[in-house]
Amino acid sequence: MMPMSFVFSDQVVLLFDFWSVHSAAGMVLSVAVVMLIAVLYEAVKVSKAKLIQRATPTPIATSVSQETLGEPERGSVSTGIGQLPSSPQKSWWFPWHVAQSLLHVVQVVLGYLVMLAVMSYNTWIFLGVIVGSAIGYYLAYPLLSIR
Repeated sequence: MMPMSFVFSDQVVLLFDFWSVHSAAGMVLSVAVVMLIAVLYEAVKVSKAKLIQRATPTPIATSVSQETLGEPERGSVSTGIGQLPSSPQKSWWFPWHVAQSLLHVVQVVLGYLVMLAVMSYNTWIFLGVIVGSAIGYYLAYPLLSIR
């Protein structure tokens, strides 16, 4: 039976039946993998924001909260995908939209994987997610200020 409170243990089943941890070394490796997933989540989130930043003629403020990061301004275009380059090349819209959509899908998948890993209620995994998210934020968010 799965615990319903956080436990310190070196035994856990993560995400899939085949990812079963039964030793301290396995837990260290699993925490490292979960940290990497959390870092990738932050990197994809910044990549999506950078793509939107490059697609808009005016820079997105870097003081945007984490919850709204990567989301276009609501009043910019009625489709809600943000303003696209004002150049005469209207054919740019489709590749930008496809890239944004793909990055969004990757972001959602990674986010749910991280959430499900935390739902194992293993304290080591939870701490790995927190540290991985902090490392990803620290490494990726300064890239938003580079135009």
